[in-house]
Amino acid sequence: MKNILILFLLLFWFFRSIRYILFWIYLWQLKQYHRGRFSSHFRTEKGKELLLQPAQILKIGLIAVSIISLFFLSSDYLLFFPLILLLIYFLESVLYFKRLSDKKVKNPILTKKTLFLSTVVVLISFFYPFLFIKNIFWLSFAILAFDILLPLVVSIVVLLFQPLADYYRLSLQRKAKQKISVFSKNNLTVIAVTGSYGKTSTKEYLTKILSDKFNVLSTKEHRNTEVGIPLSILNDLKPNHEVFIVEMGAYDKGTIKRICNFVKPEIGIVTGVNEQHLALFKSMDNLLSAEGGKELLECLPKDGLIVANGENKYCQDLYKSAKIRKLIYSYSSVKDVDVKKESVSFSIDNQGFQANVFGKHNILNLLAGIFVAKELGMNLKEISKAISKINSEQASFKVFKSKEGINIIDSTYSANPNGVIADLDYLEIYSGKKVIVMPCLIELGQAAKEVHQKIGKKIAEVCDLAIITTSEHFEDIKKSAIKNGMKEDDIKQLSDTNLIIGNLKSFCQKDDSILLEGRLAKNISEKLIQ
Repeated sequence: MKNILILFLLLFWFFRSIRYILFWIYLWQLKQYHRGRFSSHFRTEKGKELLLQPAQILKIGLIAVSIISLFFLSSDYLLFFPLILLLIYFLESVLYFKRLSDKKVKNPILTKKTLFLSTVVVLISFFYPFLFIKNIFWLSFAILAFDILLPLVVSIVVLLFQPLADYYRLSLQRKAKQKISVFSKNNLTVIAVTGSYGKTSTKEYLTKILSDKFNVLSTKEHRNTEVGIPLSILNDLKPNHEVFIVEMGAYDKGTIKRICNFVKPEIGIVTGVNEQHLALFKSMDNLLSAEGGKELLECLPKDGLIVANGENKYCQDLYKSAKIRKLIYSYSSVKDVDVKKESVSFSIDNQGFQANVFGKHNILNLLAGIFVAKELGMNLKEISKAISKINSEQASFKVFKSKEGINIIDSTYSANPNGVIADLDYLEIYSGKKVIVMPCLIELGQAAKEVHQKIGKKIAEVCDLAIITTSEHFEDIKKSAIKNGMKEDDIKQLSDTNLIIGNLKSFCQKDDSILLEGRLAKNISEKLIQ
């Protein structure tokens, strides 16, 4: 009987452990194995909920009772304890398989690194119980303690193997640098794109424009890291490529300089700078060094070119400081601007341009591409033809209708201060009632209060209803929105998906519009479509 109890206890515990091992690896991967990003997650409401969920508190309570039982309770509890634990792990295993069948389990993207890390932690969790197998009470105590400390165990494994990951990264970069050096002799032009926002859209638009005349490679999707970029070079760059467009992301001072060291860009684009990652950079000077383009500018050759967003004050300062060839683009660069729900149009030197993209802010992203394309020898007519082929799928922004005829604007890939304001500007085009659903922004550091107050003001100007899904800076948004004319009942803090959907469906009718902004639960958009 005792052996059967141990067998089932370990079986259900192991199923439960695999689920959470994969989840914690997923979270590390989501934060790009950056210690600052990972730790800052636990200062958010969702992060705190992860550590203080009811099941976790119950288990901590069981640990405490187990310790007390050794001294004060009868031996009956020593046998009862494994049975309680068996029931908990059985229920958690059932819940895991249910979530698995509903496709609600968050697992890491399969890479060599996630496979290696997951395997190491799974092996640890498999062999660990055998140290205590002779005594069922201490076995139960040990696996429960392991369960509670699993986030720490996974994090220790990730950090212990980080030197190995660093060696792998540097090895990739050395090989990438050698390959770039060889290909640069064959007239390969390397273009770097960095900034706090607008990087991906600018990269995609520029790729589309230049591809009409050149053989172009650009970094895939959001592969903009010190590992992703060299992998793109080693796996995808071919001798016949004439242009290589590199999106560069950073969370630390010096990152852009390290990337430039092996990429060797000749043209740099800085799309715009804000406080989105200020908490990670620790200071605005550090942020401006990396995302602000200072490192990129310093790494460009003397005959290189820097292209900057003239609508951004930090980019204006960068442009003024540049001693090499430089260009600045802004709304003053264009005329005849017309922004519609599904397109933007404008003219430059009597040449018209139209692109099927969403929002006025995308004119700036297109301008960066136009300016660089002109420098590489394309005329405005050729560029206009290429831009006409751009569509909304070139950016992580989607618009569709629910079965009730409500406009759903999906901008849930990520959010930053300028992006939220730009999306609210776009929402303003629509008739009918307007709603925004968004979480508070993270990683803003000391700028968080001011940024959320600006968002609250813009919400009051545009929206009839606002639902904020996290609580960190809800009061800052709410007070600012009310101050600027929004009714208190029209700005709510709701985290439960069913309550959010219920509020939206009771408030919105045909031709009303809902903006889904930032990282929200995927099933919100799914339930709105149904």
